[in-house]
Amino acid sequence: MTLPDDGATAAARQRMAAGLTADHPSAWAAAFASVPRHPFVPCFYAQDYTGAWEGIASGDPGFLEAVYSDTALTIQLDDQGVPNSSSSQPSTMLTMLDALDVRDGHRVLELGTGTGYNTALLCHRLGDKNVTSVDIDPGLVETATQRLQHAGFNPTIVVGDGAQGYPGNAPYDRIIATVGLHAIPRPLLEQAAPGAVIVAPLGYGILRITMTGRGHATGRFLPTPAYFMARRTSGTAPQFDAAAQQDSTTTSVPPADLLGRLKFAASVALPGYTSCSWRSDQGDLEAVGLWTPDGSTAVVHDSGSVQQIGPQRLWDTIEKLAKEFTDEPARDAFLLTITPTRQIVYYEDTDGPSWPLPAAN
Repeated sequence: MTLPDDGATAAARQRMAAGLTADHPSAWAAAFASVPRHPFVPCFYAQDYTGAWEGIASGDPGFLEAVYSDTALTIQLDDQGVPNSSSSQPSTMLTMLDALDVRDGHRVLELGTGTGYNTALLCHRLGDKNVTSVDIDPGLVETATQRLQHAGFNPTIVVGDGAQGYPGNAPYDRIIATVGLHAIPRPLLEQAAPGAVIVAPLGYGILRITMTGRGHATGRFLPTPAYFMARRTSGTAPQFDAAAQQDSTTTSVPPADLLGRLKFAASVALPGYTSCSWRSDQGDLEAVGLWTPDGSTAVVHDSGSVQQIGPQRLWDTIEKLAKEFTDEPARDAFLLTITPTRQIVYYEDTDGPSWPLPAAN
């Protein structure tokens, strides 16, 4: 279904675009002012007071206000009712597009078509023939393609693993990912043109790197906090029951630190980690759990008790980070260097603390 773009939606779109660019001029202002968001997000999910997800569609109270607010919107749930796709927060989209620093004629590869809204913004700025987008979800690709065509855009849309890129239209002058990565996939580096810029979420931050040679790149994290749904890959579920059978140790690092000042640093030191928390009926934090795709799991209680299992001692890493960073470190103090054999994140400079990223093929 194609939703009409009437006076109300046009006015809402203009207000959103003006708000996004109020504090700084952007070459993307015209795209946000011209491309409607609501045809790409005709419905979304929101949590009610119980935490249950409910669908909200065009015509429902609050729909238009939500679609044209600076808010990420959940558009799809998996079989277990867990969100697995969203329409990104517009201000974060603008930050990433600005960082991409495109020029007329640049060829762009997008990882994660999703709703197609970001793809439409790219098409508006660069033209259909210069935009290629890849998504692993056939249903999302089919729907996004239809919506893009209704909006007058016909870029190359491909069903596939975005980490493998799309060699058919390479080389690319710019590459942008709208899914969370654990490292920059090797195929993307191979498909990037000399001097290409890659902007991609990693952990709780956004990387901007520039190709400096074949297989070589360098760059930094943007200062903007961000978290994107991770690229769909296989991984081991948390081993909470098995961890509960392990001997306890004690820690002086409060579990709340993982949810606050150490959140970003942990996502660099433990790529792909996931956390959860348990709270009392009064909302007080009682424990934090964290795990990585290899099955390593740790549970830390507010009493200081720690139980861990798996090939990595996850909380040991958190304790090292707590000693390194007494306050929350600035994201843009972290830099990444890439060579054909390794990817390493450094703090402040290449003589500072460092953390290798996993191989990403």
